Amino acid sequence: MASTEERMRILMMIQEGKISAAEGARLIEALEEISEPSAPASPPSAAGPTGGKKPHYLRVLITDTDTGKARVNVSLPVSLINSGLRMGARFAPEIEGLDMEDLNAWLNSGEIGQIVDVFDEEDGEHVEVFLE
Repeated sequence: MASTEERMRILMMIQEGKISAAEGARLIEALEEISEPSAPASPPSAAGPTGGKKPHYLRVLITDTDTGKARVNVSLPVSLINSGLRMGARFAPEIEGLDMEDLNAWLNSGEIGQIVDVFDEEDGEHVEVFLE
């Protein structure tokens, strides 16, 4: 796993506009691949529900229920979410109580697909969250 210092350096380069978020995600993924020891491939039955794949993106899609048009369609690299939350916790006290380790374990559990599907009739929105 990439060290916290390496992740922070990449996040700072994104913040300074030296690299894009997508480039930062690729850098972090490359660091993690380098630091993870190669494991022999396990048979699909033992690899979990998605054949051992881990999600690369957390996508949030908010659709206007009246027009059907997307109001928000954002994909966030999973590799940056944990680092971003740690950095954001300094500026947003409302996420301070969130257990980062539980979130990270959940994101890396191997689950892929839709994880939230909510209709907000009051605001006329359909909110969907996916791990892709």
